Amino acid sequence: MVKQEVPNETAATAAQEPAVTPESVVESVRALRAQIPNYVQLPAPTVRTLVSVSSLNPEFTQAAIHAVGASPTGQATVGQTADELQAAVDATARWTMVRDELKATLDGVNSAVLTMKHSLGQSILLTYTVSKKLVKVPQHADLLPHVALMRKTNRLGRTRKTQTPVPAPPPAPHV
Repeated sequence: MVKQEVPNETAATAAQEPAVTPESVVESVRALRAQIPNYVQLPAPTVRTLVSVSSLNPEFTQAAIHAVGASPTGQATVGQTADELQAAVDATARWTMVRDELKATLDGVNSAVLTMKHSLGQSILLTYTVSKKLVKVPQHADLLPHVALMRKTNRLGRTRKTQTPVPAPPPAPHV
């Protein structure tokens, strides 16, 4: 029985594609940011002033749009047609989906970074543990300064004692 080899196109394609780098992702995010209308970083006080008006009840919003559509005077005062206001509602809903997807992506990136840091931390702690044992053997004495520095800078499991000066008691009154 002769086996026929079937080329694994997926594996071949994956091997040809370059891996994503953090720098390439940052570049892509910055390019995407430049395409988002009204993209801006707002200071917290400005955000607080915008929140209440931007959080109107959707039924209230629709009633106002209908009022603009029913009144030429209302439309002239607002400066937008009912269709323009409805288009703004629809665009806002669509951009809200983008925001939600980006937040989910950020949450995933946060989790990825946390797991990478955890894996690195486990390797570092294993290195410390192994190095502490190795320095007890004379042939590994070259690790002594490294272990000393690791011991000095290790914060895991230890709380730092802050040196807060104790105020001197007030002088006793003379009688």
